Amino acid sequence: MTSALQIARSGLDALDQKMRTISNNLANVNTTGFKRDRAAFVTLMYQDPRQAGTPSGGDSQYATGLGTGTGVRVTGTERIHSQGALNQTSNALDLAIEGEGFFAVVLPDGTQGYTRDGSFKLSATGEMVTNSGLRLATPITIPDGAQSVTIAPDGTVSVTVPGQTAPVEAGQIQVSRFLNPAGLAPRGDNLYVETAASGTAQTGTPGAEGAGSLRQGALEGSNVSTVQELVDMIETQRAYEVNAKVINAADEMSKYVTQNV
Repeated sequence: MTSALQIARSGLDALDQKMRTISNNLANVNTTGFKRDRAAFVTLMYQDPRQAGTPSGGDSQYATGLGTGTGVRVTGTERIHSQGALNQTSNALDLAIEGEGFFAVVLPDGTQGYTRDGSFKLSATGEMVTNSGLRLATPITIPDGAQSVTIAPDGTVSVTVPGQTAPVEAGQIQVSRFLNPAGLAPRGDNLYVETAASGTAQTGTPGAEGAGSLRQGALEGSNVSTVQELVDMIETQRAYEVNAKVINAADEMSKYVTQNV
């Protein structure tokens, strides 16, 4: 009975972790560029008193083994990097990446962070920065008095300044890709940082060599499906209830044995 209690407890722990993952997904359903997580489960060790194929007498063998699992645990949370919907904003500095890649920004400690949140603003010096004030790794400065800003799908930034009829190029925004984007570590504030699992950043021109292209005047929404998360939440709740019932049943069985045997 004790082993049944431990197995059910491991199920409750794992399902609690899954519910927290679902809760975080739903909380970020309106977060720009957010990528949903999915809890991944693995079985714990098995107890195998008898292996399949063990001789059962004479020249015969057991066709199946006799083994019992010891429960389940969450081995990790896998981030799903599918494309989120593009929402039109008509703001010249709003950018969405259509395809793979991240905007590289400079963190306060001087290292680089990566984000899919393209809601850029201008700093006091005219530099394009994130909502948190982080500047792009390849700085882009918009001249004072610029009448219009145009950002091409390949990241080329052109501005129109007073006294000139032809647009002036202000730089080119680049996009960083990773061999394993699921290995990036989340830092909060819509930021990720590189890890040994993600591989090193491959930075290049948007729309080239597999990198996504840029869409001006749009922001990428979260890739969370509210309906899917609600279905997962109901399934998790039911599974949690069943595991709790297993604990009650094992406890009742233990009481019966103690009182009657």
